[in-house]
Amino acid sequence: MQFTMMKIVSTAGNSTRGGSPLQAAALQGATTEDVIASIGPKVRQLRRQKNLSLQQLAERAGLSAAAIHKIEHNGMVPTITTLMKLSAALNRSVAYFVDEEQAEPAVLVRSDERKQVFTSKDGLELAGISGPYGHFFMAGAVATMEAGADSGPKRMEHPGEELIFLLDGTMSFEVEGEEYTLRRGDALHFRTDRPHRWGNPSARPARAIWMALRST
Repeated sequence: MQFTMMKIVSTAGNSTRGGSPLQAAALQGATTEDVIASIGPKVRQLRRQKNLSLQQLAERAGLSAAAIHKIEHNGMVPTITTLMKLSAALNRSVAYFVDEEQAEPAVLVRSDERKQVFTSKDGLELAGISGPYGHFFMAGAVATMEAGADSGPKRMEHPGEELIFLLDGTMSFEVEGEEYTLRRGDALHFRTDRPHRWGNPSARPARAIWMALRST
């Protein structure tokens, strides 16, 4: 599933491609001008934290030092391609540079504070256990699947990985043509760029910890 649904923090939409339900992040509150103005300082701060010179970052990102200097001082607005290159070179998500808020280094989610994660899949409920998407590469949720629920007839494909640990019940998965049946205590880890789908074939609900690692 995709953490759009929490894909788990993947997006489990009806399409065969895309992010997971947990992989959707929205910007709220900040104006476009504020977001653009914050990109340069974030790049400069990260570069200095990693003790990289302009030339060193330029070599990592495949850009010119002059271009990075302009971006850091808001003399140039980076294209999405340029921002993706900088994100990879600085080991951050693109969302990190366009999110209005700075994330804390650690996020505690109390058992009674889990937020519901949107999913388009019928019979599936997701309660988030991870920090805000965009600041972290991993997302997770406690997933509850009703009896007979499934991801739909179409196999999904999207960048990333997913890890499912079954707490109760039974789940079935198909990954690149291979069938897997999970029972209580079983775990399945797979790459989501392979055609896959899931379902609960039993007559009672199933519960699982569902983790998603998005592609950088």
